Amino acid sequence: MAEYNLTLPAMGESIAEATIIRWLKKEGDSIKKEDLLVEIATDKVDSEISSPVNGILKKKLFYPNEVAKVGSPIAILETEEELKKLPIKDEIIKENKKRFYSPLVRTIAHKEGVSFYELETIEGTGAKGRVTKKDILKYIQKNKIIPPKYSDMFLSYHTKNNNMMIENEEIVEMDRMRRITAEHMMNSKNISAHVTSFVEADVTNIVKWREKMKDSFQKNTGEKLTLMSVFVECVVKAIKDLPMINISVNGTNIIKKRNIHIGLATALPNGNLIVPVIKHADSYSLGGLIKIINDLIKRAKSNQLKPEETQGGTYTISNIGSFGNLFGTPIIHQPQVAIMAIGLIQKKLSIIETPEGDLIGIRHKIYLSHSYDHRVIDGVLGGGFAKKVALYLEKFNCYTKI
Repeated sequence: MAEYNLTLPAMGESIAEATIIRWLKKEGDSIKKEDLLVEIATDKVDSEISSPVNGILKKKLFYPNEVAKVGSPIAILETEEELKKLPIKDEIIKENKKRFYSPLVRTIAHKEGVSFYELETIEGTGAKGRVTKKDILKYIQKNKIIPPKYSDMFLSYHTKNNNMMIENEEIVEMDRMRRITAEHMMNSKNISAHVTSFVEADVTNIVKWREKMKDSFQKNTGEKLTLMSVFVECVVKAIKDLPMINISVNGTNIIKKRNIHIGLATALPNGNLIVPVIKHADSYSLGGLIKIINDLIKRAKSNQLKPEETQGGTYTISNIGSFGNLFGTPIIHQPQVAIMAIGLIQKKLSIIETPEGDLIGIRHKIYLSHSYDHRVIDGVLGGGFAKKVALYLEKFNCYTKI
C-alpha cells in the first residue's frame, strides 16, 4: 500500500489559504477517484475537493474551521497504486507538538473558529508559555469580528443584567461569509476616503426597449432580458472615456488597469453578498453581456461559482433597485476605487424639452449613486463619471437590436 498526500490546490493567484468547512468522508472510508472528499471556503467562494485516486481516507490533517495553506497536505490517502510520495509539510502537526493546549482552550478555539495556526501565534502567560483561557479570550476580542461566546465581557454582561433582558434578547452568531464581509467592509472604510455623488437619469428609452424585446428574446434564446446588461455597457463606455476610474492604489502609486473587469454585487438567498466578475466586459456585445450576466448571477445564487470568477474586478456595480431602494452610499470593493449603485426605476412627472417648447410628461427615472475614493478621485472626476453614465443611459436607442 502506498500513501498519497492530498494537498490544498491553488484556486487563484490571490488566494493563499482556505477554511475546512466539513469532511464528506470518514477516516477509513473507501473512496473512488473523483469522489468529493471535503468542502472548503475561501474569502471569495465555497468549493469542494475531490479525490485524485482510488483508495482509503487514512487520516484527516485538518478539522472543520481550521485554515489550510495552499499547497499543504490536508489528508493522507492510502492507495494500492504506485504513486510518487510527496514530502509531508504539515505545519499543523509540527507546530502542535510545541505547546500543550488544555481542553478548555481547545474548546474555545474550536467554537470561535481559531485555527491551530492562530493558536501558535498567541503569546501564552501560563507555565512554560502555555496559553491560558484569559490569553485566548483576549486574542479573540482583539482579532475577531464578533464578541466571543466565552469572553469575560460576555459573561459579565449576563451577570450584570436581569433575567428579563436576557429572555428578550437573542444572540445570533455571524456565519463565515458574514464575518468575511464585515471585515472587508470595515477594511474598505478604513482604507478609502469615501465620497458619494448622486445623479438622476431618464431611462424611458431603455424601459420601452425591454418591454418590446423581452418576450421574443427569451423565446429565441431562452434568456431573460434584464436591464443590467445595459447598465454594464454604459459603465464600460464611461470607463473608456474616463479611464482614471479604472485604477487601484498601492501606497503612493496609482495603478492604471488596462483591462475592464466589472463586478456585480449579488445578494444570495441567505442574505449574504458575493461579487462575480465579468472579465473583459468591454469585449462583449449587448447580447453577450446578457448571457454572461444571467449565467454568473444564476451560478452565484446556487453556490457554483469558481474562485477565479470572483477575483480581479476593477469596478463594481450594485443593483440596489432590486430591493426597492432609490439611492444609497455603497462601500468600495477593495482594491478598487469606485462603485456605482443603481436605484429603483420610477415613473415621474417630468419636464420634457422639445424644439416646440417644454412639455410635461411621464418618464422613467433612476438615481445613480457613485461612491469613490477621495484619495485619488476628486469630485470633478467622481461626479463627472456618474453624469457620463447617465448620459449614455439617456442616449440609448430604443430600436437597438440584439
